[in-house]
Amino acid sequence: MDNDTLNKLKRRIFMMFPISFLFLASILMLSAWSLRFWQGWIFCFVIFIPIVFVVNYFAKHAPIFLERRMKYKEREMRQKAMMKISSYFTFLGLLIPGLDFRFGWSTVPVWLVLASDVIILASYFFVFISFRENIHTIKTAGVFKRKIIVETGPYGIVRHPMYAAFVPMFLFIPFALGSFWAVFAFFPIVTTVIFRILKEEKVMLRDLTNYKDYCKKVPYRLIPFVW
Repeated sequence: MDNDTLNKLKRRIFMMFPISFLFLASILMLSAWSLRFWQGWIFCFVIFIPIVFVVNYFAKHAPIFLERRMKYKEREMRQKAMMKISSYFTFLGLLIPGLDFRFGWSTVPVWLVLASDVIILASYFFVFISFRENIHTIKTAGVFKRKIIVETGPYGIVRHPMYAAFVPMFLFIPFALGSFWAVFAFFPIVTTVIFRILKEEKVMLRDLTNYKDYCKKVPYRLIPFVW
């Protein structure tokens, strides 16, 4: 990738940061109807600060990976439906904590809020490690044309380490935002992750001749010794 293309890609990505940050903060603060929703502010920074470092890393070491992540869109109708369902529940899950803060529906201890932020950061780090180990990862359920199966790093433990990181992230977001009630909105997202994994594996078993051998070598999809 030439420097001009790389610079355009970086500008495009970094222009999204302030817009996305303001959008997330607006959802949280407007639903709380208060700028004193401190759990929401911490969460915003926990979500966006790591992205800056991750983007800088891949812009330097694997710019084509960034380009693919920005370019590819879901093509399968079922996968699109799952993504929409996840988006709806995510939006609902971000609204509830602000309302919870506003009306005092539940009280999450400060230690649990901060511990949940740490878990979210750890999940982000694990996602980064997964991406770094497998730069051929794309956003869709299709398979990258090189047909490379990565068996090292976290891929030697579970077959879908990225999703293994996303699950605890989604489950602890409600606590990071100080709401027990928001759990009911985020929990269904875990179900969509499971369906997405099953669909992706069906595609990979169809398109990758050696994926079946990889499944025998690494028998667990998401959680070691469980599934």
